[in-house]
Amino acid sequence: MTAWAHSLIRISNYEVETLQKRLAEITARKASAEMRLAVLDAEVEVENERARADAEAGLLLQAYLAGWKAKKGAAEADLVTLDAEEEGARDALTDAYSELKKFEHVAETTRLNALIAAGRRETAAFDEMGLRRRAG
Repeated sequence: MTAWAHSLIRISNYEVETLQKRLAEITARKASAEMRLAVLDAEVEVENERARADAEAGLLLQAYLAGWKAKKGAAEADLVTLDAEEEGARDALTDAYSELKKFEHVAETTRLNALIAAGRRETAAFDEMGLRRRAG
């Protein structure tokens, strides 16, 4: 493999690895945001049950629900943002992986062409030796 091909493949591998780490980090943040939504939903169920059982808690439920809706809206907005970020990271990773595969293909084609050329030179040298023996 030529030095330039090796360098391009190494750089492309680094880019793919970096994008994989970025995607993993985004996926972890997305899982955390989804967990936060699930916790909020569970908390509102607990507060609704408490309001049914306790009149004083029932009076405070509307204020709690207003705060809960704001928190849930923020968590859902974060999730939408993370979905878009994840999609962008996946697209970037796909593009980087395609570039890596192109470089690897070019390097392999270059290597095979070099082998073919060496084989042709060897065949030509043997042909020339055979002609010299016949002539001599």
